[in-house]
Amino acid sequence: MDIEIIEVTKEPDIVELFGEDLTSKKYITNPAIAREGEIKKVLLTLLTPEKSAILVGKPGIGKTAIVEGIAYLIQKNEVPKVLQGFKVIKFNSSSLSGVISLENREEAVISLLIKQLKEKEKIIIFIDEIHTLIGNNNSLDLANILKPALDRGDVKAIGATTTLEYDKYIIRDRAFLRRFEKVDVLEPSRDTTVDILVGSLPRIEKNTGIKFKYNHYVSKQIIESIVDATSEYKRIYGLAAMYPDVSFSVLTQAFSQALFDNREEVTVKDVYNAIKGSKRIYPDSIIKELDAFKNKFQDIIEEEKIQLDTVTIEELKKENEGLY
Repeated sequence: MDIEIIEVTKEPDIVELFGEDLTSKKYITNPAIAREGEIKKVLLTLLTPEKSAILVGKPGIGKTAIVEGIAYLIQKNEVPKVLQGFKVIKFNSSSLSGVISLENREEAVISLLIKQLKEKEKIIIFIDEIHTLIGNNNSLDLANILKPALDRGDVKAIGATTTLEYDKYIIRDRAFLRRFEKVDVLEPSRDTTVDILVGSLPRIEKNTGIKFKYNHYVSKQIIESIVDATSEYKRIYGLAAMYPDVSFSVLTQAFSQALFDNREEVTVKDVYNAIKGSKRIYPDSIIKELDAFKNKFQDIIEEEKIQLDTVTIEELKKENEGLY
């Protein structure tokens, strides 16, 4: 792993320079819908002396959303009193792997961060892809560097990594395992994924400035079709296609379709085209899902006089050549 060297004239505030304060973000909805169990486990770990948490799960299942959910609860003062007033600061592991050049000396960013955290109060640091800081030639023995700040109690840490990287790198580091409690993050079920997408609609509408055209009942039916179209054996392997991320990709693409046409409402046609254009679903599954979608929403299609373009498996395979 290459180490980036950053030259500065004075010691920088690492939190300000490299961190993102998740507790200062404006949340339209709870970013961690249906993740109460995982959030409780993380909070219990953070309340345990000398322990921090590491979220472990496959890509695209919402590990970062869980941490955002904790920041959201802190905003609303819906966490234990001991954790009220804390800030959740997100760091990418790549930024912490750098080196700062200071007055003819070089110092690792992670070392500067820990030194500065000793002077701060009520900080929870979140390090995404934490495995890249552990068990390699550039490793700074993260567990031991964090130890003084963790022991003091005012600084807690949450890490996130994939199941594969946890088994490959982290489980071998005994010093790390003594400090961090593993919290497994499993892929949500079909029904839970539907609830997550339905609950996230207000946020997507706010961020895009356009609305889903239909009432709650029809909107939920459409989202159920999206989730069913992206179920496990219909996904192209190797594209980080997991619930809820794979379903979110189709839903947000539907909004993009409407935005492209300068419309203020998302219709069944946009969802149809989003399924048709998905790069995460196998071509034969796309054809079957498009037929099922048309049958399910035939009344709306006829009422709104919507014209839906057809596509063949050969056309889809040509468009997606090299993905599978």
